[in-house]
Amino acid sequence: MNEGIIQFDAGRCDVAVIGAGHAGIEASLAPARLGLDTICFTINLDSVGNMPCNPAIGGTGKGHLVRELDALGGEMAKAADKACIQYRMLNTGKGPAVHSLRAQADRRRYQEVMKHTLELQENLRVKQAEITDIITENGTVSAVVTATGAVYACRAVILATGTYLAGRTITGEAIRSSGPDGLAASVPLGLRLREMGLPMRRFKTGTPPRVNARSVDFSKMEIQRGDEKTEPFSFSTAEPVENRAVCYLTYTNEQTHAIIRENLGRSPIYAGVIEGTGPRYCPSIETKVMTFPDKQRHQLFVEPMGLNTEELYIQGFSSSMPEEIQIRMLHTLPGLEHAEMTRCAYAIEYDCIDPTALRPTLECKQIRGLYGAGQFNGSSGYEEAAVQGFVAGVNAALKLLDREPFILRRSDGYIGALIDDLVTKGTNEPYRMMTSRSEYRLLHRQDNADERLTEKGFAIGLISRERLDAVRAKYAAVDAEIRRLESTHIAPSQRLADVLDSLGTAAPQSGTSLADLLRRPQVGYADIAEFDRSRPSLSPAVTEQVEIRLKYEGYIKRQLRQIDEFARMESRLIPEDIDYSKVTGLRLEAREKLSKIRPENFGRAGRISGVSPADISVLMIYTEQNR
Repeated sequence: MNEGIIQFDAGRCDVAVIGAGHAGIEASLAPARLGLDTICFTINLDSVGNMPCNPAIGGTGKGHLVRELDALGGEMAKAADKACIQYRMLNTGKGPAVHSLRAQADRRRYQEVMKHTLELQENLRVKQAEITDIITENGTVSAVVTATGAVYACRAVILATGTYLAGRTITGEAIRSSGPDGLAASVPLGLRLREMGLPMRRFKTGTPPRVNARSVDFSKMEIQRGDEKTEPFSFSTAEPVENRAVCYLTYTNEQTHAIIRENLGRSPIYAGVIEGTGPRYCPSIETKVMTFPDKQRHQLFVEPMGLNTEELYIQGFSSSMPEEIQIRMLHTLPGLEHAEMTRCAYAIEYDCIDPTALRPTLECKQIRGLYGAGQFNGSSGYEEAAVQGFVAGVNAALKLLDREPFILRRSDGYIGALIDDLVTKGTNEPYRMMTSRSEYRLLHRQDNADERLTEKGFAIGLISRERLDAVRAKYAAVDAEIRRLESTHIAPSQRLADVLDSLGTAAPQSGTSLADLLRRPQVGYADIAEFDRSRPSLSPAVTEQVEIRLKYEGYIKRQLRQIDEFARMESRLIPEDIDYSKVTGLRLEAREKLSKIRPENFGRAGRISGVSPADISVLMIYTEQNR
């Protein structure tokens, strides 16, 4: 791939990670912390942990991923708590299953924290170098090669290339080979992966313009403050997190929409210039206007890029229109009539893999020791990238250590659902996590991620005994308090009737337990304090769990039964060497899909698009007959 470049032996490592974005960071830290010699390669060391789109962590469904990653021993939540400047809990008007933490981050501070974390990590080297080639021997990775000819022998490679792989940015008629933020694209590696026979595809994403705060009239916008009572991302963050910034809301209008409609001929999306498939759940402003012609306005969030910059990010205003059209559109927005655009919006196309070519460990089926993570796997978002980087890094390390692989099932949480969706169902657009993706979301809340996953993080070797003991003690306190509330009864009284009436619920006709009172939707733990004379001193985290468990007890039991059925199907294994062409009665589509994905068990087989329940029945009979 590097004609004319003299190659040289640059040494060796156990794991080579290509990319230092959110996937690459976690993919590098995990194996290094497990004792393996790891090198993280990045085209530009100043872009480690970069947030080329919105500088924020979390959001609906995404906040769950960050909490789960933290419980397993990942880094994103800790870095967020050091760098975030405004915290908001989303969906608080709904049930706890969909509560999701989101925080605006100081973009440069986050990068600084993550870069220094990598630099300080034992067993990890961080190098500025473009990887242009991956060498394999007998179907297994053996080395990576840089653009300057350095050859690093390795036993595993993790591709965390983000939007750099054959990246192309588009702003109107201005099209150039580029990664995000004007950084260099990774072109030779993209060509090499196609040469290796990997099933590559083309996806697209975009970013909104940035403006100078000095040119903005905030009096014409709605202010959006952070929560009065803030919650951190990491379960281990001891110090309170603070809100140090505010955001604003503004809206598009008919004038904005008219400019877009008048200039559709210059829109790369509608002119057919853009080849890649974009994210359905994060469309450009021109797509919003054309898809919803009757909508008079679209909400936009004006958010700071950090504490030490005047740049603001216009969330919801992504576009690939020519720069001059973007400026005209921008100046129709309330408060932004005279805004100075510091960076124009752009669309970016990039190469990624068909994720059904990966195993649940995120190892490539075709090439042993080659793993994918993040946007390379067809996902979208910092949080989705980070959790995949962690899973890929852990599994690369465990394989080299000759240990059992780390596979999270759908029944374990959002990370399991995300990876299962990608490697089993695939995706035809950049995949974004949402709470609706999980069929067990009442159990997989962000508040109980520590209960669900800390044990697994400890088993891997990335969670300390001290932290595990603290989590066990927390939930032992929850169980004890529920037992106490169940056994503590109070008699009817006028005072109790008055309190319950003020809360909008009727007084009991006879004696009742405190647990039964707390099961009522209108009654909170604090509301019954005066009737609870033996109440112990408990942390808010414990009382929150007590209240949720009691209020949603019936629903939780139902989902636990569903998980038992799920586990039963997952435990029924399908022989690795099965020849689906010999399974009489399978429909052609099912035979093709099963042969391509080669599911390990019946549970996963049943989730493959195009495989029906009837196909599963035929397959079960066949495997029983040929046991």
